Amino acid sequence: MPAVFEQLGIRFEYPDNWSIDQFDDDQGEEQVVVSSPNTAFWHLSKHPADVEVEPLFDEALAALRTEYQDMEVEPANDELEGHKLLGFDVRFICLDLTNTCWLRAFQTPEAAYLLICQAEDREFEQVNLVFHAMLASLLRNLS
Repeated sequence: MPAVFEQLGIRFEYPDNWSIDQFDDDQGEEQVVVSSPNTAFWHLSKHPADVEVEPLFDEALAALRTEYQDMEVEPANDELEGHKLLGFDVRFICLDLTNTCWLRAFQTPEAAYLLICQAEDREFEQVNLVFHAMLASLLRNLS
């Protein structure tokens, strides 16, 4: 049975054996991080509705580049549960392991959201469907 997060004006399901942490950042944006027992995490930040998503991507990619100078970045556009998702797929090496990171953004009349999903590639193959299911659950509840 999945666990349910229902705070910050959002609701989504996540695996009950994953941990969850909620906080506000320095700019007052609300964030929630859901972490697997291994390396995977699903990090959602909620911003005011009038925020442009491009600077959010720039900031996230710049932070990744400071940690991982040799990374591949590919644009990615998806649609899920009737929401258009803009973003990037990022691949980099950390501790001799290849990692995959998704950056996705979407907007509603109430807020703009940035989602960062990341895991070491062997785990990413397993949690890819979990990441999608969590996001679909969130988007269904925003509709």
